[in-house]
This record gives sequence, C-alpha cells and structure tokens, in this order.
Amino acid sequence: MDTWLVTGGAGFIGSNFVQLVRRLKRARVINLDKLTYAGHLESLEPLHDDPDHLFVRGDIGNVELVFYLLSTYKVTTVVNFAAESHVDRSIDGPGDFVQTNIVGTFRLLDAARHYWNGLDGDAKARFRFLHISTDEVYGSLGPEGFFTESTPYAPNSPYSASKAASDHLVRAYHETYGLPTLTTNCSNNYGPYQYPEKLIPLMILNALEGKPLPIYGDGLNVRDWLYVVDHCEALLRVLESGRVGETYNIGGHNEKTNVDVVRTLCRVLEDLAPSRENPAMKATGARYEDLITFVPDRPGHDRRYAIDASKIARELGWRPQETFSSGLRKTVAWYLENREWCRKVTEGVYDRTRLGRA
Repeated sequence: MDTWLVTGGAGFIGSNFVQLVRRLKRARVINLDKLTYAGHLESLEPLHDDPDHLFVRGDIGNVELVFYLLSTYKVTTVVNFAAESHVDRSIDGPGDFVQTNIVGTFRLLDAARHYWNGLDGDAKARFRFLHISTDEVYGSLGPEGFFTESTPYAPNSPYSASKAASDHLVRAYHETYGLPTLTTNCSNNYGPYQYPEKLIPLMILNALEGKPLPIYGDGLNVRDWLYVVDHCEALLRVLESGRVGETYNIGGHNEKTNVDVVRTLCRVLEDLAPSRENPAMKATGARYEDLITFVPDRPGHDRRYAIDASKIARELGWRPQETFSSGLRKTVAWYLENREWCRKVTEGVYDRTRLGRA
C-alpha cells in the first residue's frame, strides 16, 4: 500500500479527504496538521482506531519535520490542504495567510523536492505533489462566463492573493526543478466538518439559536457550490490519472446567490427541525427565513465565481454526484446530529461575531 503525506488533514476538506482515502483503503496516511483554530482531532474521530492513519501535530513550514516524515515513511504522494482559508480573517490579519499559504507552501515544496531527488527509478517516477487551491485566485466574474484553467489570475483579497502565490510556487517547482506536481482549483465547498465561520454552517447554527442570519450587501454575490465528498473524489481521480504539471478546475455546477443559499437552507431546516418546535423560535412565532438580515458588504467582495469543470470531466471522467439540494440536505442533517462537535471546536475560540470589516 502506498503512503501519502496529507497536510492540513484535520481541517474541513482535509479531514473529509483522509476519511475517504481510508474508507477506500487507497493508501496509508501520515496526517500532518498544526491544529490551528480550524483544525481539530474531533474531525478525525472515525479514524481513532485505524492503524494506517498516523496523526502528527506540526507545521508544513518545519522543513526538518517534513523531510523526516517523507523519508521515514517512504511517502509516495504529498497532498497539500494546509492553508489559512477564511477571507474575513485575511482582512483582519493577512500576516498569517502570507506565512502559512506562501512561506509554508514554499518550505513544503522544498522538502518534497529534496526528498524526490533522492528517490530512484520507479519510486521517483511515481511520486506526486498535489496542491489544493481555490477559484478565488481568478478574481471576480461579470454576469456571464466561467473560470477556466487558462483564466489569468487576479486575486482581490489577502487570502486569494496568498493562494495565488502558492499556486505560482507549485508551478515554478515543476517547471524549474521537474517536481511532479498537480494543482486543483475548486469552487465553494460545503458539507460535514466545516468550521462554523463559513456561510452555511454559520447560518445553520444561528438559525437553530434564533439569531440573525447576516448576509453581506444585497445578497446577490454568486458562488458555485461543491459538496465536499464530490471534491475529495475528484482529487482522487486527479491523483490516479491527472497529467503531471497540469491544473484542473473542480466545480459543482451549482451557481447560487448568497441570499438564495440562505433561503434554501432555511427551507431545509423547516423540514428537518421546524421553527415551530424550536424553543429558540417558539416565543416569537417567527420562521427561520424571518431571521435573514442584510449587513454592510465585505471590503473587496468578489461579485461572482463560476467554474468551467469540463477539463476534468473530459480528461478524467469526473462529474459531481450531488445536486445542491441533495448535498445541502445531507449537510444540514449532519450539523443537526453533530451539535456537540460544533460546541467543542468553537468553545472559547470563536463566538460567531463578524470579522473582516477592514
């Protein structure tokens, strides 16, 4: 069995990916995560007794540690999820994003390059470095068109700028040193284990507590929504058959305005946890949708993202399995069943107040 080093594997997408890899028994996993506010061992609880999943607390910027893990466990693939990822936090504190997303990726790449250079024959030919990135590096679309793999980069937030820089470093390490890299740029993920600072889990928890559902600006900013397990399956397909040095866009084919997302979520909640039966709502007689509140927009808020995922469909045969309706219903059900997880990962760390006012 191959051994993969997965960085950021206790975060949202990373933990879903690691769980999928182990369910399918695709590889042994060395899971390296710094356990910042958004990385939690609770997200790896299903792997508690799995002997082929080893968790290591550490920083991708620690070159000695990374090289030790690569060489000791004879790693065949690096999958890099490690990143600061919340736009609002990048507005308040861009330094952490530069340090992790740019400097950290550089040091991870350098450790991987030195390790890969020391491999022989088939091991060297089979090695892969997969870097997971975002569609936000492309900037903002008008009312028409889609991001393709050849769209010029035009990041508008400190977060997206830091991810754009990391993407360029990955490309440079392939072009300059020959490191066998792959890069993916995905649309907005949602699903289990997403930290409640992001739109969908934040709205779920606020609604259940009868709190306002704040929507930035006019609520008409558009995002393409991708169910996290679909994303993880796409990543496996890229690792199996992706062409070295290539970039693949991964999207869910689910363009929605932010206000439509929240309204749809409220309807799902009414079905699964009716407001009339919710003690936090019964006193007022309000429905979840009545909690929607429009607030001043975020600085530099991109108007629309939309992914053209035809390349990965054409070359690798991947298409998302979940509609937005089916994926959102699964997501709401998960959060309803895992309120304790939400409490543990936010208690004393994040009170769901607004960030990123600039």
